[in-house]
Amino acid sequence: MDIKGDDIVESVYRAAQFISYFHPADYIRHLSTAYTREESPAAKAAMAQILRNSRMSAYGRRPLCQDTGMIVVFAKLGMESRILSDRPLEDLVNEGVRRAYRDVGNPLRASMVADPIFERKNTRDNTPAVIHTQLVQGPGLSMSIGAKGGGSENKARFTTLNPAASIEDWVLATMPTLGAGWCPPGMIALGVGGSAEKAMLMAKEALNEPIDMLDLLERGPQTPLEGLRVSLYEKINALGIGAQGLGGMTTVVDVKIATYPTHAASKPVALIPQCAANRHVHFHLDGSGPAEFEPPALSDWPEMPEEESATGRRVCLDRLTHAEIAGWRAGETLLLTGRILTGRDAAHRRLADMQARGEPFPVTFKDRFIYYVGPVDAVGDEAVGPAGPTTATRMDGFSEMMLETGLLGMIGKAERGDATVETLARHGAVYLAATGGAAYLISKSIRSAKLLAFEDLGMEAIFEMEVEDMPVTVAVDATGQSIHKTGPALWRKRIAEAKADDP
Repeated sequence: MDIKGDDIVESVYRAAQFISYFHPADYIRHLSTAYTREESPAAKAAMAQILRNSRMSAYGRRPLCQDTGMIVVFAKLGMESRILSDRPLEDLVNEGVRRAYRDVGNPLRASMVADPIFERKNTRDNTPAVIHTQLVQGPGLSMSIGAKGGGSENKARFTTLNPAASIEDWVLATMPTLGAGWCPPGMIALGVGGSAEKAMLMAKEALNEPIDMLDLLERGPQTPLEGLRVSLYEKINALGIGAQGLGGMTTVVDVKIATYPTHAASKPVALIPQCAANRHVHFHLDGSGPAEFEPPALSDWPEMPEEESATGRRVCLDRLTHAEIAGWRAGETLLLTGRILTGRDAAHRRLADMQARGEPFPVTFKDRFIYYVGPVDAVGDEAVGPAGPTTATRMDGFSEMMLETGLLGMIGKAERGDATVETLARHGAVYLAATGGAAYLISKSIRSAKLLAFEDLGMEAIFEMEVEDMPVTVAVDATGQSIHKTGPALWRKRIAEAKADDP
């Protein structure tokens, strides 16, 4: 059986586009169930935004998340087949990725940088993909295509335990250290055994497995491995981390575990989280043409009440003062209207370099908010493409510099470090959290975007955006109270009390 090289290119192109705007139905089913049972108002509101965003992306065929991911491919070529092409498989895959990310109808954000140590220059087409190839028995070519966002990829962890040590204990000790930058509720995959690289590879591939925890809970575990999955699922959720780290009942919707024989002296364990975007698809080529992908039924998505994602204190950004924000409290929901500035890693680095040289900043930050975002390119009449928040902790080292300008606060996702929380309190400033995994929904609240500085940085340039009713949560208030600390602590206690009352 021969596989045409052009069919591989076309299939990868279609797959990368498909997963940019369609959640797998199994994830929607599990997240919908978690939403229904959630009792934490902040976590429930965050899940409502993720579900509404997912449905909107499916209808609009626009990315679920502005971080459209690093493409990771698991390719299994049957030894009874051959690929008809004068190019290697890696080139065919990368051509498909290039086409997908440059598609004019649905352009995807290019995030891959060449030379990871020094220059870190964007390749502009999201190539190269990370490709893992295996020869297997039989005919055809099977491929799993995933798009892994930086927020969740950065939280991958590895350890080598003593053979008698508890995997469960290590996972439960590790989970709280990940913070919320990986955008829960999502999945956790473990690779156990083999060697260091084998364990990591198994965990990454396990993230592409179907989500089946609800079915497993209903029928009950039938093997020790299934028992460990259920135990970890229940105990991780009992940590109270919750959606977006705000505190709640669901942190993971499933736990996957893959194993391989290992050295008698070793127990390698890899842990890789999957974010709320959870983008992946599988296809098999048999020589008859490129892969076809059937859109999921829109009935798979629950209808979300409008009030779930559109309530909160309305705030006019254009006349805010320190006195007004002093009245906001951690955990409160706000709907922002007015003008905000944008900027993330590269822009902050450039501002720091300018300050070191004694040069004035090109933008006035006094009495403004800065949004940590790198949006997808706009199409049609969009002001911007999907524009969800990036992980705020990466900007922690620049907090003092920015707050000294008179900045009122920042908007991003996940927690801030202790030093940044103290700096915010000292300046009477605040940090607001937008929902990671709700990028298309958030973009609909953005009415305009005007370039102000650093055009060469592309999506990392400084823009001024005009927003209307942009939903955020007060994550750190002007007194230094952080919902990412108080929320999980509260819900960890409540979950423990509920279990004690219902043994």
